Amino acid sequence: MTQNGIVLVASVTILRDRKVLMIKENKPTALNKWNFPSGRIERGEDILTAACREAKEETGFEVKLTQSTGLYRFISSTNHQVILFHFTGEIIGGSLKLEEEEIADSKWVPLCEVWSFEDKELRNPEVIKQIMNAVIDDKYYPLEIYKEKLIY
Repeated sequence: MTQNGIVLVASVTILRDRKVLMIKENKPTALNKWNFPSGRIERGEDILTAACREAKEETGFEVKLTQSTGLYRFISSTNHQVILFHFTGEIIGGSLKLEEEEIADSKWVPLCEVWSFEDKELRNPEVIKQIMNAVIDDKYYPLEIYKEKLIY
């Protein structure tokens, strides 16, 4: 089996009062799957900027990135190799307004209840669980590891 190429993705866990904002995807490749706000990094776009843009586009919230849980690699349902840069963020503006074409629903989930999702309900269960383990265990990397203006 050959891969269709490499896709760079930025993703954000938006945290508030020990809860995480989960979105339910409405995309054909991830229909009704829960995920964090995320999307492709556009050519020429800084990775940190991409993460903030995707959070804003998908949720309506402006976020300030606080830390990173790391870098994750997996093969997508469309057979692309995905390299995902994941961040945590806090809301600094905006209001909840879902991008209806791509997002069907959202909900604030207490950190301790994220494990109640069944694997089949999550877009990439292994990755989401690794990210949540890092968040719950407070295992983060400083944003400085991405250096200023790291552009794809």
